[in-house]
Amino acid sequence: MSRVNSGTGVFSVPFERFVRDEISDWASGFTLLDTMETYFDSHLDLLQRQLAKTSDRLKSKAGATINDLKKDVLKDASFNKFVPASNIQLERDLQRYKLKVSQRLIAITQTWHTAKVIRTREKVTFFMAVASLLLTALLFGMAPEWIHVVYTVQAAYYLPLRVYMYKKRAWHYFLFDLCYYANVIDLIFIWAMPSSAALFVACYCLSLGSLASAVITWRNSLVFHDWDKVTSLFIHIYPPLVFSVIRHYYPDAPTRFPALRDVPHLQPFKALLLSGIIYLIWQLLYWKFVLIDRRAKVQSGQRITSFTWMLNDKRGVIGRTLAKIPPQYREVSFMAGQLVYSIVTELPAVFLLYESAFWSSAYILLLFGVCAWNGGGFYIEVFGRKFERELEALRKELAEVNARSERSSPTLGPQSDDDMSTLGGSPKALSPVVDPADPQDHIPPLNGNGDARQHL
Repeated sequence: MSRVNSGTGVFSVPFERFVRDEISDWASGFTLLDTMETYFDSHLDLLQRQLAKTSDRLKSKAGATINDLKKDVLKDASFNKFVPASNIQLERDLQRYKLKVSQRLIAITQTWHTAKVIRTREKVTFFMAVASLLLTALLFGMAPEWIHVVYTVQAAYYLPLRVYMYKKRAWHYFLFDLCYYANVIDLIFIWAMPSSAALFVACYCLSLGSLASAVITWRNSLVFHDWDKVTSLFIHIYPPLVFSVIRHYYPDAPTRFPALRDVPHLQPFKALLLSGIIYLIWQLLYWKFVLIDRRAKVQSGQRITSFTWMLNDKRGVIGRTLAKIPPQYREVSFMAGQLVYSIVTELPAVFLLYESAFWSSAYILLLFGVCAWNGGGFYIEVFGRKFERELEALRKELAEVNARSERSSPTLGPQSDDDMSTLGGSPKALSPVVDPADPQDHIPPLNGNGDARQHL
């Protein structure tokens, strides 16, 4: 029996070209290599097309710049009054023209280098975020007494940069929010007042309460290359980790933090009262310096606060709720809602986490899992959509190329599987090449329907 007939033995005409001989069987071993080659070729093609578009865009900008400069020179009165004897004036015009061209080129070059700086900053941010995650995990298992030191070093890097960046974007009123206030008092307790039991209780409740829950509420994401997202995540997740370590994992913690001797257990009412007092101090300062002293700038839109941002967010629950409240009561309602939110989120820390190392660790893992999940969604959705748009653009370009080729030379266009049925009258197209010396390689003739008879 021949090799072909050892299978199904029946092939329709459009599939005759898939019958394999010895050479095709040997070549089929490179299917994986072909797939990899196709994958990388498509990505290289996308990259080449992007580079070509960028080059064309820069060329068009350069051409437009030269045309504008030529128009400026032609409009110059001294140029219009040019006479062959006025060589000095011509030199001046040429020098001005060269200066303008140089200025335009310098501006384009600065923009180009700015993009490079942004990419470098993203690489540095990615490196530091991954290194911080690895270092924190190692210290938590090997030397937890260094966790608060690493927290302080990173705060000395992230917080000043956040102040600079937000001030540059006129977002610095966000820096008056509770999360920054809590980080500051955490650092004060760690390095200035480690013996204050009241401050320790307030820091613990706020860190394991409002700050920790903000990771879930505000959808913090573990996006390693995004400096802004990394900073926001650090501000909200590191203080809960630090105070969980101080409470449960720090070796001989009362020696370094004497306040723990006075707080072997939390008294719920006293703990909520102390944290509430610290919270009210922040709320009064926020109300005085932002909502009263700078009301004109906020209402005019020159400055953005968390209140105005959430009020304008019509998709969020808070924004929709605030929109239903009369304008004169919105600020009071917002502050009251923040106070209730702060108290509610502190209840797990007061009644459960302070007494249990296991549940404290589980809570930290939950927070990390949420931010990792959000970060994975960001990478998949953002980059996935970008890749889909690139594929769609490639599909459209291929369709345009095929359409142009069909219009220019219809007979040379690609043929579909159905078009192969037109080759039924050609015995050479239907019969594969056989070796006459090998009788096992003879293929049976086709019937009128284009099917191969079973040959035994």
